[in-house]
Amino acid sequence: MKKTQVYIFLALIISFGFFLRIYNIENVPPGIYPDEAVNGLDALEATEGNWQWFYPANNGREGLFMNLIALCFKFFGVSILTLKLPAIIFGTLTILGTYLFAKELFRNERIGLISSFLVATSFWAINFSRISFRANMLPVILVFSFYFLARGLRTKKWTDFALGGFIFGLGLHTYISFRIAPAILIVAFIALIINRRHFLQEYWKNILFFFFFFLISSAPMLYTFFISHPEYLESRSASISVFSLEANGGHPIKSFLKSFSLSLLKYNFWGDQNWRHNFPPYPLLDPITGIAFMFGLIYVIWKFFHLATLRFFKKIHDEKIKNYLILLASFFFMLAPEFLTAEGNPHALRAIGTLPFVFIFSALTFNYLLEYAEKLFPNFKKIIYFLFILIFAFIGIFNSVKYHLVWAKKPQTAEAFEKVIIDIEKYIQTISPEKEIFLLAGNMQRVPLKFFNWKNQNFHDLHPTEINNISPNNRNDFVIIFMDYYKDDIIKNINLRFPRMQLEEKKDNFGQVFYILK
Repeated sequence: MKKTQVYIFLALIISFGFFLRIYNIENVPPGIYPDEAVNGLDALEATEGNWQWFYPANNGREGLFMNLIALCFKFFGVSILTLKLPAIIFGTLTILGTYLFAKELFRNERIGLISSFLVATSFWAINFSRISFRANMLPVILVFSFYFLARGLRTKKWTDFALGGFIFGLGLHTYISFRIAPAILIVAFIALIINRRHFLQEYWKNILFFFFFFLISSAPMLYTFFISHPEYLESRSASISVFSLEANGGHPIKSFLKSFSLSLLKYNFWGDQNWRHNFPPYPLLDPITGIAFMFGLIYVIWKFFHLATLRFFKKIHDEKIKNYLILLASFFFMLAPEFLTAEGNPHALRAIGTLPFVFIFSALTFNYLLEYAEKLFPNFKKIIYFLFILIFAFIGIFNSVKYHLVWAKKPQTAEAFEKVIIDIEKYIQTISPEKEIFLLAGNMQRVPLKFFNWKNQNFHDLHPTEINNISPNNRNDFVIIFMDYYKDDIIKNINLRFPRMQLEEKKDNFGQVFYILK
């Protein structure tokens, strides 16, 4: 394949992937989940100079993602689009990074292009790229750092190792699951020492460059975690670990095996049952990609052990063994944050670090079938290519329609994203800025509306138990908004204190309801 053709295909794949991630972003997903809004509130604080390396609210979050949202707010204003723009960009960059890493690892453009196409059109990847979660940075960091590291092993250029180290260091600024990623490098390092006789003599300077630039980019988080705020290093992970007595009920092995099984089953058989993460009860992957992934994973495991046997028992060296080991180590170590947890599995978000590697496994199967068909039917290559184009077109259309036209319109999706909050915000926009608004809602439900109304001095958010704090400046001209939460108590209290107020019910097409007293 000519370079021009490769660049054209890659540009089309990235453009299509970007379109699937940004199209109709104001309306799909149908709501702003409170966790997204917390990120937005921290970003708003950052725009006023209160930026941090680590934001302790909401169980604690690495700060890079919120600070990037703040930049978007600063330059493009505060909106749903700018709240989600970093996620969209990182999701799109994952497409490019997967192409580069797969191409470099196997020295094969076709594997790179197929991998990137599968990432671009995956329901799993599209979905999270449209949700403002910092976890979207993890796959990008992994594929780009591993790409430069793999290229550095080939070129022996210090700049590749420096770039790989710097990007890898940024991983500490992304998502808690990254903390296990250094184990991938340790395994790869040991394997390279075993497989290459003079590895350390050849690469010791480049390894130092990698670690030096890793320390530069990771230094703020290392300082935060180990010196200024060591309490931030803790998380709720210990309490929900499969090895926690509270979580496993005294059966750690049984709990581990169940969790590990569910973690693997989600790709092909029984997916994440959370409507924010997936389309339950279906698996994460479409049927064709799922089958390709399964065979690709089995193939890589077999090839690795086959080459390892040749290496240790027959002294036959094959450089490809490092490729298979890196893929397997990346997949299983990035799966660990899910299968080492006993809560909420299968869990597509915790396993997001596996995303690029899953599609590389799938691409290996497709490439193998293509090569086999080309050898078997050398005179029918055009027909073979046409058939594979049809297969990839089906994958792209299937996932695009599944996300934008089916999942997006499900009432369960609206409920999972609490669309009623968006409905309330749209109603608030119709109210005069001079009129006082009192919102009565649960702690998390209030967060998105605080985000949307952060500059509205007449907006007051209260928990229903704080209803007696409602004290309008003008008793004859104010609005109270609430949901089903504490509904009867709210109506009873307000009728006693403000008997002239009239109750109005608002319901959307999904059956999401909120109430107004005015």
